[in-house]
Amino acid sequence: MMWIVFGLVSWLVGWRANVWLSQLPKSRVTALAVPVIFGVTLILIWEAVVRGFEVSPVLLPAPSVIAVTFAQSTHILWQDFVQTVIKGALSGYVLGCGSAFLIAVVIDRFPFLQRGLLPVGNFVAALPIVGMAPILVMWFGFDWQSKAAVVVVMVFFPMLVNTVEGLQATDKMQRDLMRTYASSYWQTLLKLRLPAAMPFIFNGLKITTTLALIGAIVAEFFGSPIKGMGFRISTSVGQLALDLVWAEIVVAAIVGSAFYGGVALLEKALTFWHPSQRG
Repeated sequence: MMWIVFGLVSWLVGWRANVWLSQLPKSRVTALAVPVIFGVTLILIWEAVVRGFEVSPVLLPAPSVIAVTFAQSTHILWQDFVQTVIKGALSGYVLGCGSAFLIAVVIDRFPFLQRGLLPVGNFVAALPIVGMAPILVMWFGFDWQSKAAVVVVMVFFPMLVNTVEGLQATDKMQRDLMRTYASSYWQTLLKLRLPAAMPFIFNGLKITTTLALIGAIVAEFFGSPIKGMGFRISTSVGQLALDLVWAEIVVAAIVGSAFYGGVALLEKALTFWHPSQRG
């Protein structure tokens, strides 16, 4: 009963705090405090529900148990992070987004390629990851290279479509003005079309941050060395070690949020002139 009361009090305090903050003038402090208070309140309610109703740790471990497991398993979590995020997700992200950007420029230079390459890219993007992952694992082996290949497949098409769309964002009057200055194609690309395409490019980069991490983790379910976030999740579920599974999920959530946030900050720094970044 005590834990149920604790959960209700936590909810009431968090709700009142956010109501009070919402009435204050908007600032960076209030914008950050509201989601932090909401997240802390949710964790406290989670703890209270699990403790109060005596939920089995196999079904749902308490946040305190997950925190203890996290602290005791930092060496395991670190090697899984390096294997999955650094080697698999990040390398595939760079290769996939980089190649998509270059091909988008080629498509923009030679428009007839758009009718041939975009349908192929759309077809590849529609393939289910659970079908492609085991094939790519057999092609590239069980180490991080196959996970990077899965990530390349997942991030390539969203990045390609956004970049192609962005390169076509300038209007006819702007392009005519560049021609009156006797600008070549590459001068127009670098000085007009590429800057105008930056919001679209960063939109693709932000979308693919989460896809890259998901692709690397899912690919490890179909074969990997004895390390990696996907490997650890699949084996820990079989061992009913759900606290370690949730610790891996916490790492994935933190990494995904930080990855997305880093790209968003880079976008804000490079596209400060765009209306979407004002205010």
